[in-house]
Amino acid sequence: MMANSGTAQDRFVAERRRHWERLEALMQSGRALHRMSGSDISAVGRLYRNVCGDLMHARARGYSADLVAFLDALAAKAHNGLYSAHAYDLDKALALVTRDFPAAFRASAMHIVAAAALLIIPFVVAFVATLSEPALAHAIVPAEQLDALARAYVEGFSTGRPEAADTAMAGFYLRHNVGIAFQCFAGGIIFGLGSVYLLVYNGIALGAVLGYVTAAGGGENIATFVAGHGAFELTAIVIAGAAGLRMGDALVQPGAMTRLASLRAQASVVGRLIVGAALMLVIAALIEGYWSPSSVPMALKWTVSIALWLGVVAYFALSGRRGVVESR
Repeated sequence: MMANSGTAQDRFVAERRRHWERLEALMQSGRALHRMSGSDISAVGRLYRNVCGDLMHARARGYSADLVAFLDALAAKAHNGLYSAHAYDLDKALALVTRDFPAAFRASAMHIVAAAALLIIPFVVAFVATLSEPALAHAIVPAEQLDALARAYVEGFSTGRPEAADTAMAGFYLRHNVGIAFQCFAGGIIFGLGSVYLLVYNGIALGAVLGYVTAAGGGENIATFVAGHGAFELTAIVIAGAAGLRMGDALVQPGAMTRLASLRAQASVVGRLIVGAALMLVIAALIEGYWSPSSVPMALKWTVSIALWLGVVAYFALSGRRGVVESR
């Protein structure tokens, strides 16, 4: 930084130099802004506003080109640090998968169990009922759709499916399943009642379809089809529902906090559950799109399915044991 011999500019530089040097030091510390302490972030914001004012003052007074260029560059550097998007943090993504998500799952054990019960019990009831009286399924799912499913699963997948169809169906499964999971979660804002309803409804619908198809003679095929991706898909829907129940619980039982504050207190755990469930649904869609309808022998499909279920159980039971997530 240069100063000419002008007395006004010399005084200006002398008065402001330490603030510029402080901002320079903060911006050149090698730390991303979001990793700085709260006081340093506040200092950067304050010093950035000051240097912008200094730049305008230097231009208005006709100070040297070197000084104006220096202030312009310093203001630009601070602006980029404050307002530019942070680079994707791979470490945080890995921490979510290996630690934070399974830790949030265990911290929500009560809500996970409740969500699983709300899905599984209606499923079993609907399955048994439609297995005995298939026509009952027509009250839940359109008859045309049920008949098409029954024909497809009675025929089975011994010849596989065209690759183009696999890709198209994988995209459909992803949109469909993410939609169901999001609804189960978002319903929690109605004091958890929406999540309860959607978990029960989806359990009934799934049970009705499986019962109808089994009664038509396609039970073995549909069970084999669902088993492969079910470890990820069904678990993810339960987790999304649990996130909704946890959100509803925060609204129903806020304790000493306001309902809004109680909801905010759950944001971290709920957010981890939802992001983790979304990742599981991506995996489920790929398996459902490419593996489940393949012509691979049924025995191998069941072997892989069992391995996937055991892997999911082990993941949630053992991963992230050092993760710190407050339970409620």
